[in-house]
Amino acid sequence: MGMPVEWLLRTRRNRPREPGQAGSRLGLMLAIHRQCRPLALREVAAWRRRAEGIPDPILRRQALLSLRYKCFHCEGGAAYAAGTRWVPELTRAICALQILVDYLDNLSDRCGVQSPATLVRLHRAVADALTPGGEPPGGYYPGGLPDPDGGYLAGLVRECRQSLTHLPGYRGEVERAALRLGGLYATLQVLKHLEVGVRQERLIRWLEPLGRRYPDLHWWELAAACGSTLGIFALFRAAAQGHPTPGAVDDLYRAYFPWVGALHILLDYYIDQEEDRQGGDLNFAGYYPDRSTALGRLGWIARRAREQVLPLDPEGLHRLILAGLPGLYLSDPKVAAHRRLPETRRLLRQGGLAGLAAYLYCTLRPPVR
Repeated sequence: MGMPVEWLLRTRRNRPREPGQAGSRLGLMLAIHRQCRPLALREVAAWRRRAEGIPDPILRRQALLSLRYKCFHCEGGAAYAAGTRWVPELTRAICALQILVDYLDNLSDRCGVQSPATLVRLHRAVADALTPGGEPPGGYYPGGLPDPDGGYLAGLVRECRQSLTHLPGYRGEVERAALRLGGLYATLQVLKHLEVGVRQERLIRWLEPLGRRYPDLHWWELAAACGSTLGIFALFRAAAQGHPTPGAVDDLYRAYFPWVGALHILLDYYIDQEEDRQGGDLNFAGYYPDRSTALGRLGWIARRAREQVLPLDPEGLHRLILAGLPGLYLSDPKVAAHRRLPETRRLLRQGGLAGLAAYLYCTLRPPVR
């Protein structure tokens, strides 16, 4: 790698730890670096080759742009495979689902798709991908004609479905929880890509029941939580590790939704504010009255997420990912380009040394070609 990886993998000093905690976290970080990330990059490369063969030039361009600029989503998501018995299968499922939703996001954002029927049809692919089996139903594009992408989207659905059949604990409670999160994700994407004059009102109305359950969160923070795939990946991991009890599945669900998911997506939106402003895209981080308020809310949500994750995480993987989220997103060159370095330092402190390690790792790693 050409960088001091062992130094980056050091854990925080001068803090009491449970026996084996440091070794467990170090082992997970090494597994992510040496096994999960290379597998994720191979998956992205394979799907890039598939995307290059898409016959429709507009769809081909959006698929390739998504793979080029959102590859790090797969790299980060693949961390959920670390330390399991099903690393290749779990990585394939995670990458297929992440590439799928990033592709749909690009189509919705950059191709001007605003028809509710078209958006619903496209995002049916999410639920199909989360339902284990063989051939997907297909028919995700409007018109009922053969898929104009040469089977690219259906192939992503198929890959995820088939990979999930290998995870011993997926059927049952885990699948139902994943479909709930997938349903929230799909509905959010449909509503946020409606015409500018109606999308905010529709989102607020849809989120009212959730707002009553989480009165301390603003509507746009709940919307952000709906847009995260991390809870689904965490459920995939639980399914790979055995047969979790209904209580364990519920605890995992409630930790990721809304807390970890909200932090994840608000960080993503926070670094994309200028780009989204130029493109006329909805940006949930832009609803805060000023940057200071935004940073304060992000810090508060990060603390709530940590409180939720701590009881269910003896191995430390969920805490490691939570701490690394600020480093992953704030290493984006857009942050430095917009002169937000003081804000970066403030957010990085939320992740402690693990967040700093993630920031340095993401900054120094070689670019993906």
